[in-house]
Amino acid sequence: RTIRWKSIRLMKGLSMYHRLRIRMKIITVMIMETTPEKTTPEETMPAEETTPEEIIPVVETIPEETIPEETTVAVIPAEEMTVETQKNKLTEYKTIYEGGIGEITEKKSRFIATVRPIETEEDALAFLEEMKKKYWDARHNCYAYSVGTNREFTRCSDDGEPSGTAGRPMLDVILGEEIYNVAVVVTRYFGGVLLGTGGLVRAYSKAVQEGLAASTVILKQKGIVLQITTDYTGIGKIQYIAGERSLPILDSEYTDRVVLKLLVPVQEIGSVENAITEGTNGRAQLEQDGECYYSVIDGEVQTFDH
Repeated sequence: RTIRWKSIRLMKGLSMYHRLRIRMKIITVMIMETTPEKTTPEETMPAEETTPEEIIPVVETIPEETIPEETTVAVIPAEEMTVETQKNKLTEYKTIYEGGIGEITEKKSRFIATVRPIETEEDALAFLEEMKKKYWDARHNCYAYSVGTNREFTRCSDDGEPSGTAGRPMLDVILGEEIYNVAVVVTRYFGGVLLGTGGLVRAYSKAVQEGLAASTVILKQKGIVLQITTDYTGIGKIQYIAGERSLPILDSEYTDRVVLKLLVPVQEIGSVENAITEGTNGRAQLEQDGECYYSVIDGEVQTFDH
């Protein structure tokens, strides 16, 4: 209204034309003030597609009575082992030269432990199938095996016994004895009397111990074949060094000169070469002629590729 009366005062003395022009502008302004401003709807943003969260499979918890078919035992990867540990594993290790069978009886249940040397996991699985066929009528054929000088494949199974009462105790015996490349199957013929958790652990552990006692366990050492060429004046000193260090003599040749081949543990090669060089005043020619693993079995030296 204020705008309207001020406009009327101003229009006095103006021509009709100008009055009409001013009234039209006033009306326009009033209309704009009273009419709500049309708002354009905000830009509708497409709803961001949300990908469903990754579905994590629900792992069913296994009750104590339910037995997993196989238990895989975690081992230390080779790259995470200390340098000294890797060195020891490569230079020497205990293994089975000839397998055996041991048996115990606990409360009328028979536990038959069969031990077998293996080189691959396929060997272990084939051995397991062989035992299952042989003892097809047995209630349980529990097993444990360890393959590789870094225990790359190490597994065990309770095969129906209460969880942790068979396979793991069997494997603990193998690991405790530090034996590599071995598989053990313990077959149980149930005698009608329950042994309980502790009784089963003791029975399966003892059965493996009996099986290992019936087997031939050897220490394999990594050696270097050292060929020594010398005159007859130096042969006595070389033989003395070999005997003092218990170095096997693989071969000898006596002509106008003497050629000996000694099998030297890889970790001793440097000291042995120095001792021979000093003992012969540098007259002996030394040459490393390959590597192999070896073991002394019944007083005789046996060599192996690995």
